[in-house]
Amino acid sequence: MVLLDKLPTRILTVRGWGFILTAVVALLFAQVLGRRDLLYVGVLLLALPLASLIVLRLVKPRFTVARRFQPQSMEIGSTTTVTLSLTAAITGGASISMEEQLPARFGQAPQFTYPSRNPRNGVSLYEYRIRSTSRGVYDIGPVTAEFTDPFGLGKSRHVLGGTDALVVTPAPVELLASALSGSRGNDGMATTHRQANPSDDDVMTREYRHGDSMRRVHWAATARHSELMVRQEESVTTPQATLLMDQRHHSFSTGFSVAFGSDGTGGNGLSSSPTFEWAVTAVMSISAHLLERNYALRFLDQHGAPALLHSSSAPFPADEEHQGPGAVAGIAEGLAALELAPETGRRAHTEEHGSTVIRAGEAARTAARRIRRTTAETSQGVSHAAFGDDLLDKLVATRNRGPLIAVLGLITLDEARALASASDYGSASYAIISSERPADSRRQLDILRDAGWHAAAASPAADLPAVWAGLEHAVGQASAASATSSTSSSSSSSTAPARSPHRAHPSRDTSHRGPA
Repeated sequence: MVLLDKLPTRILTVRGWGFILTAVVALLFAQVLGRRDLLYVGVLLLALPLASLIVLRLVKPRFTVARRFQPQSMEIGSTTTVTLSLTAAITGGASISMEEQLPARFGQAPQFTYPSRNPRNGVSLYEYRIRSTSRGVYDIGPVTAEFTDPFGLGKSRHVLGGTDALVVTPAPVELLASALSGSRGNDGMATTHRQANPSDDDVMTREYRHGDSMRRVHWAATARHSELMVRQEESVTTPQATLLMDQRHHSFSTGFSVAFGSDGTGGNGLSSSPTFEWAVTAVMSISAHLLERNYALRFLDQHGAPALLHSSSAPFPADEEHQGPGAVAGIAEGLAALELAPETGRRAHTEEHGSTVIRAGEAARTAARRIRRTTAETSQGVSHAAFGDDLLDKLVATRNRGPLIAVLGLITLDEARALASASDYGSASYAIISSERPADSRRQLDILRDAGWHAAAASPAADLPAVWAGLEHAVGQASAASATSSTSSSSSSSTAPARSPHRAHPSRDTSHRGPA
């Protein structure tokens, strides 16, 4: 038995190897003793395992595999139940050992035996639960089954069915209600006392009440509802908000954790970083915060394009307007597979890290390449600058119709100046910079705050609700600092005339020093 346990069992079972060893011994004794009956026994014992292997290779099992996730997509940290159903084309036969293939992050793969204990109409049902701590789209399956022949001599592994995608979305964090709504109510709605016109797109109607003037009867709505309907004097407008998300690789690929990270994928197979994962959670939370208050959300990237355009999990990637009951789920699915955009150019660090000595030949070649690239982009009418004219043109359409919120990485000073000009396009402007070292973005924050932005910087370890609540006071800090600096400069300038005569005439200052 010890010898049988050491033999490989991927093709033959222990019983099959026992048949083969017995057949070899029988053939040897048949040769030595000249016994024909032992020869027949040895050939039979050798033929049975070989025949079982041939049958297992030729006969392909036919199974129908179906999976169902409940819920269909799950949030980070939550659990989903997977229901696996198996149906064989030919019922009956021996029990089959099966295993569901899962990504390594979900732990040990579930194993089960077909058929199940209580099959329903020939369908065997199995359930198991999985949990994920990272967003992404994961392939669940396929099922691998190990078949044996009726005698239990040979083995054959087959792959049954295909894979199903499980979407793990970022989990929103509950944010405190702030002054973001302005004069709007808790539900985000604002009332206007303008007279409604007969347009179906603008008129709000209600049932006729005793005392209403017949001049306010809306005949089209009356015909549609088969009861008398009148126009309302007070209409309700839907609030709007614009959310910008920086998705560039170099904006989030700075810091200690990225420099010494293993693969820079964030553990989910996506191009990501800790700061970008924090930004994704912030965007998800802000989106849910606004949409639950009936905002019409416009979601854009740093170029003014739809923010979910390059996400493989987005149900409608080209949409930039999100509103309604399913908007939160749509954004969550789009953010599940959103990753950092590939590097399109070198980042300029001259303003933040000082001047760098570059050889004249390399500088000339770099300048020539820049000129050629700029000329090509101009001839095609395409601008790839972040926070440039393409974005500003998009913001003009919704100017002062609602708040403007930007979730950014570590932007440069030039990019901060370009984004600062966009503060005029929102009724209020808010910016959050996600950086490993928030102190590195101090100058960028000053530029944004001076332009009227409520801006703050946060590390991946920061508490998002606290950062969100502190945005209302972020602009005041820069204003107070600028006011203090202006006061100190004015006081120093007021004392300057008293010193200027002495500085202009040092000899006179020496002669009068004693009496003073």
